[in-house]
Amino acid sequence: MKPSLVLAALAWPLLAAADCGRLEQISAHEGQVLPFAVSAPTVPARGISLVLLAGGHGHVGLDAAGCPTQLKGNALLRARPLFQARGYEVVTLDAPADYRGDDGLAGFRIDPAHAQDIGRVLRWLRGQGAREVWLLGTSRGSISAVNAAARLSGEAAPDGLVLSSVLSTSVSARKSWAGHHVFDLPLDRIQQPTLLLGHVDDSCPRSPPSGQERVAQRIGASARTQLISGGQGPVSGPDACEGRSPHGFWGQDADMVDATLAFIESRPR
Repeated sequence: MKPSLVLAALAWPLLAAADCGRLEQISAHEGQVLPFAVSAPTVPARGISLVLLAGGHGHVGLDAAGCPTQLKGNALLRARPLFQARGYEVVTLDAPADYRGDDGLAGFRIDPAHAQDIGRVLRWLRGQGAREVWLLGTSRGSISAVNAAARLSGEAAPDGLVLSSVLSTSVSARKSWAGHHVFDLPLDRIQQPTLLLGHVDDSCPRSPPSGQERVAQRIGASARTQLISGGQGPVSGPDACEGRSPHGFWGQDADMVDATLAFIESRPR
């Protein structure tokens, strides 16, 4: 096994054992409870909060210590300590109380109420002193991030987006929501700086590397694209859309974090 893959495999179990921060919760749509974990930077703070929107069903199952009990192999959740070590506050968003079944967020990811819930968290963070708040969404989480950025304004809106392994194509599925992608949302309303980050070997049919350019063209001048290479090579079959694949930047967490933060840090302030 390549050294980078060994490191990733070793780092994954440490996520549950690490100090994940503090668990917070706010009132969301229709009075539902929306939990999230706030993890402080481990070096001097930059004043920037990164809100992680995981893929899959989106229910990360935060425990009382703010640690995920589900989706621990998700690229963004694995990378949380790396973001903290670069001076960023990291916020792990869970599903609201009424979307914690087997389907998790399901079709709620494109619902205006979901965008408003994310906006409530962003306003809360600004009230706690965050100078900037960025949304980081991967795979299905990219749909949630686009929903929020396209619909929100003022203090509820993010300062920027990093969308990784963006779902840009539809596939036939038994449940209609399983075919949702970012083109189901008003991409042209997004004004914030946006990085579309992919992997050249992503073989998930939902997130072809070529799809990034189409998304960027719809967003307009504020969007940039970048592809990461290397790692284990293409993965075929059902695992192609999972965390331990190029779709999930497996073995390349540091590369993903470097690309994300280089974009954020390049923005004029």
